[in-house]
Order: sequence, then C-alpha cells, then structure tokens
Amino acid sequence: MAPSKGVVVTVPVLVLSVASAAIFLFFLLYSLSSCSCPISTSAGTGTTSSADNKRSTTDRISPTAEDIAWVKDQIQQNNLHMQLNVLRKGINPRSRVQQLEDLNQFKGISHYEGDEAKNHTSLQCPGELLVEEHHSNYGEPWAGGRDVFEFVAESVQLKPESHVLEIGCGTLRVGLHFIRYLVPGHFHCLEKDELSLMAAFRYELPSQGLLYKRPLIVKGEDMDFSRFGSGFQYDLIYASAVFLHMPDKLVWVGMERLVARLKPYDGRIFTSHNIKFCSRLGNEECTKRLASIGLEYLGKHTHDSLLFNHYEIWFEFRRSKV
Repeated sequence: MAPSKGVVVTVPVLVLSVASAAIFLFFLLYSLSSCSCPISTSAGTGTTSSADNKRSTTDRISPTAEDIAWVKDQIQQNNLHMQLNVLRKGINPRSRVQQLEDLNQFKGISHYEGDEAKNHTSLQCPGELLVEEHHSNYGEPWAGGRDVFEFVAESVQLKPESHVLEIGCGTLRVGLHFIRYLVPGHFHCLEKDELSLMAAFRYELPSQGLLYKRPLIVKGEDMDFSRFGSGFQYDLIYASAVFLHMPDKLVWVGMERLVARLKPYDGRIFTSHNIKFCSRLGNEECTKRLASIGLEYLGKHTHDSLLFNHYEIWFEFRRSKV
C-alpha cells in the first residue's frame, strides 16, 4: 500500500513553535501594559481635548482680559521703558526716503539664470510699496486696522464662513485681518484707487501669505456691485470713513443697491465717523428714507483702541424686511 500524503510535523518543531508564540505573547502584553497612550475621557468629565483648545483659540478674535494682563506683566517683568520715546536704530538705519532712493538707484546686482517665464522679478513691485509708504496714507497708525476688525467682527458674531463686503478697502489696512479670518473667497471689496489696489495685490497679500485666500477685490466706483456675483447674501457690509468723501445722493444709491445683498435681520451694515448722508435730512425724514429702502437704524457705538490713544464712532444698520 502506498504511503498517505500529508504534512508531517515532528515533535521538536511543534515544541519550538509553541515556545515562540509564548515569547511573542509575553512581549506584546508587556508593551501594552507600559504604553503611554493618552487615556480618553468621557464628555461628562469636563476635560477639553487639544482639538477643542485649538478651536477656541482660532475662533477668538479680540484679546481677553488675561491676554492684556499678560502683556502688562511681561513689560513690567522685563523692566521695559521708552527712553525719550525713541527706539534704538538698527546697524544700518534707513528712513523710507533713503530706502526708496537705494531701491531706485540699485535695481539689483544678480543675474537671473533660468527660464525667464519663472522670473518673478519681471513682475515689478513699485519701490514705494516696498518701503511701505502706503502705510502712512490713512492719517492714523496702520495698526488700527486690527482694532477695526476686532470691533466689527465681534459686533456681528462673525464666523469664518461668513460673507463680508468692504466698501473702499484701500490698501487692506482692515481687510487683511478679515481675509485671514474668513474662508477663501468670502471677502469682497470695491475700491476705486489704482495705487491702493496695486498695494493690495502686489505687496500686502503676498507679504502676508494670503494670496491663497483669493479675495474678490474689484476696481470700481459709483457704488456698482454688479461684479460680485449672486447666490449668497452678506453677513457684514462695512465702510470705514468712506461715506465722508462721497456725495449724499451716491451713498443712498449704494445703500439701496446693497439691501437685497444683505442677510435679512441678521446681516449688518456698519459705517464709521458719522452718517451725515442721513442726519442732514433730519431724524424723522432719515428714518422714513431708510424704511423706504428696507433698512433700520440700530444705534451708535463708541469703539476704543487697544493699540493707540484713539476711538471711533460706528453706526449700525440692518435689513428690516425681506
């Protein structure tokens, strides 16, 4: 009779196999017992995860009382004082005027070696922008833009997915902060000044790493908002010291055109300094005029600046009917 076919396992091999499995199991259990993995907690413990902390920090807009106290404490601990209000200059100090002279005289000593199509220097950036002369165009510190953003954004409980329109964003003194906070494409602006637009596109957005946010900034005047598209409504429309420089009639034209683009009841229009376009009509007539286009005046706000000795007056409106 022919021997049967099959797998034959000898006793020594079987013993070695069992011993190997036992050793592997021992090391596996040991590694699990000494694991330093984080222990999950239930929702009822009140413990916040790192993701929750990150989210709350991201959503925060203005500094807290603890933030301000920390800054004061750091200045005190380091015994910092301004001596005659003069900061120490650098090793090779240059004023903006001197920097601009150098840029115009010495246009670069390097020679580009590569595909000319990839040569970014062919897209010239005006020297005036490189020395940030446009930061002095506002009659007040450039840093005030952050103050305006914090006040207005918190007043409307702005969310990253909100839609915002600025009328006259200039060189993005305020707009940069909205662009950084909002999701891509949700910041819109109508601006008529070409130099301001060049500063926004050629200097501010690249220098702040915000080109990927793709803000819709349109050159135009006469309150023409036709290029901003449709299919959405703004959560916030604001104008910082812009209506002061426009004829009353044009301001009313713009307000009427914007009503349908503003979210009913929840959307807000904020304008700063004064509303003479309205108050010059008289209180009663102004209220009637607003009601006729579907707007309601909600009140006046005084905003104090954390960064410098300054405050602004803001006026708030909402859409009163669909």
